[in-house]
Amino acid sequence: MAAVSQFMQVSVAVALNGDSSLQRSALKANSITFNNRSPISFQPFDLKTRNGKSRSQYVVCMSVQQASIPKVTVSPLSLEDAKEPPLNLYKPKGPYTATIVSVERIVGPKAPGETCHIVIDHGGNVPYWEGQSYGVIPPGENPKKPGSPHNVRLYSIASSRYGDSFDGKTTSLCVRRAVYYDPETGKEDPSKNGVCSNYLCDSKPGDKVQITGPSGKIMLLPEDNPNATHIMIATGTGVAPFRGYLRRMFMESVPTFKFNGLAWLFLGVANTDSLLYDDEFAKYLQDYPDNFRYDRVLSREQKNKKGGKMYVQDKIEEYSDEIFKLLDEGAHIYFCGLKGMMPGIQDTLKRVAEERGLSWETKLSQLKKNKQWHVEVY
Repeated sequence: MAAVSQFMQVSVAVALNGDSSLQRSALKANSITFNNRSPISFQPFDLKTRNGKSRSQYVVCMSVQQASIPKVTVSPLSLEDAKEPPLNLYKPKGPYTATIVSVERIVGPKAPGETCHIVIDHGGNVPYWEGQSYGVIPPGENPKKPGSPHNVRLYSIASSRYGDSFDGKTTSLCVRRAVYYDPETGKEDPSKNGVCSNYLCDSKPGDKVQITGPSGKIMLLPEDNPNATHIMIATGTGVAPFRGYLRRMFMESVPTFKFNGLAWLFLGVANTDSLLYDDEFAKYLQDYPDNFRYDRVLSREQKNKKGGKMYVQDKIEEYSDEIFKLLDEGAHIYFCGLKGMMPGIQDTLKRVAEERGLSWETKLSQLKKNKQWHVEVY
């Protein structure tokens, strides 16, 4: 990783098309502090892929144009003090009332379906670690339990513990709108649409949202070895925890965490317009070519070696020699996305192992024993 000896102070002017209320809610502080005082100017970072439509609203993500690759100073650093991750600070019977900061569509016009990046202000009262999840309780009555609230829906957190404005007061979720289409008519049936995903994607700045958690330990980023290799395999919104990892590794200046290892991301989506946070990941690839690898897997645009659609398991097989070698050397491997991704991945890994004269069951057991194997599917 390129060494950085000096950092700058940035005064931020956020252009949100004159919407002063959104400007105040999106960024309460008017500056980001670096270690010296040379001013630098930059444009607000648009979360959409390069193919996304131009929209009137920007989400503040602060991906600074980094000539010398300075990193953003984060606060409060007391978030680094805890020895154990925060767990279940707020439970379903006593959720925390947070506030929607912004909702932004982050896929292009040709993406099948809509995915939104949602920033939520928790005021610093619901701290979390990278790889954890929040629960969301949508408003209204549970149709299966009249008089009771809806069940909690879990969403992997898509930001580092400092949030998109680096002050420890927000969290970000990556949510795909769940829409049901009648198989006979082909028409949308709103009565069967996902209650929580549509509620979140339809939210407006200032709306209140009931959250629980944080929860989860299996996807926490191990930081005991800053030179470790982390292989991340995501489908769709399963990229959420990995965005948090990568911001911590490559965007934020965290005194207690200096990443010098290898982060390797495989992201599987339908097409180019469906890529999530692609500009962020491309920037890391440009700035840290020795520490970051990024493989886009586009099922509707790429072919596997047999001429069929390219899925993440096909890309894993393509790089299987490297992946198995890295696992033998202690690499961590993570899987996040729809649960339907895992059978194909497991079958591929088993076949590859057998081709090498190995027992996949024995290998998998060893990976789990060494805490190298991390899976979160839904």
